[in-house]
Amino acid sequence: MYRFLLTPRWWGINLFVVLAIPVCVFMGTWQLSRFEDRVQTHEKAEERPDPGTRSPKPLDALLPVSTETSGRPAVATGTYADQFLVPGRKLDDRNGFYVLDLLRTESGKALPVVRGWLAGAPGSAEVPAAPSGEVTVTGDLQASENSGTTGVDLSGGLPEGQLGMISAASLVNLVPYDVYDAWVTLPTAEAGAGTAGMKPVPAAAAQGSGLDLKAFQNLGYTGEWFVFGGFVLFMWFRLVRREAEAARDVRLGLAADAD
Repeated sequence: MYRFLLTPRWWGINLFVVLAIPVCVFMGTWQLSRFEDRVQTHEKAEERPDPGTRSPKPLDALLPVSTETSGRPAVATGTYADQFLVPGRKLDDRNGFYVLDLLRTESGKALPVVRGWLAGAPGSAEVPAAPSGEVTVTGDLQASENSGTTGVDLSGGLPEGQLGMISAASLVNLVPYDVYDAWVTLPTAEAGAGTAGMKPVPAAAAQGSGLDLKAFQNLGYTGEWFVFGGFVLFMWFRLVRREAEAARDVRLGLAADAD
């Protein structure tokens, strides 16, 4: 009854099933491992002390920014140079903008420093000037922003003096000196003194350190791959059964086209 499985047509179907099921199992297992890795990373981040409560360290000692150093207090000394306003940033569900100044360090490189946040659009509020002379700042270290960061403006065409994304890549053509591939946001004590209502910007958690949407996407893909593998096997059994029943009907003379 099942000799049809040895025909060329069924050899192709059988080969597809034999290859498809291991691929589905492998891909489902891989997606599950990605989800478990993200869960472990999140658990380790939860077990570590709050980065903001740890002792400040020199900026260069914390670079490059990683999930371990993101949010750590970094110390840098230099003089403030160019200032940029970063529009389209929310704080406490209010629209506003960041006040960002570049701190030229002794090495010649500049560190982007978010001195605070002001409500409204750039130009709607007076922006406090940065301190003059050499200063030492202690701010929470952050990785450069990218296209996936909330609030970034990638449309371009911003007025002079405004910046859509805080990153060395976006600043390289705006200033004549090198910029660190990182930035810091000043805490309350430094951003709130004599700055006409400017509020400090809280440090954000490092990307990849929490159970974000991507983690649950991995879990969803895991289920999809296993379901697809089960569907392939189910359809193979269904086709085999239908073919066997058709062969039986022909043998018994029950098929419409039987002799």
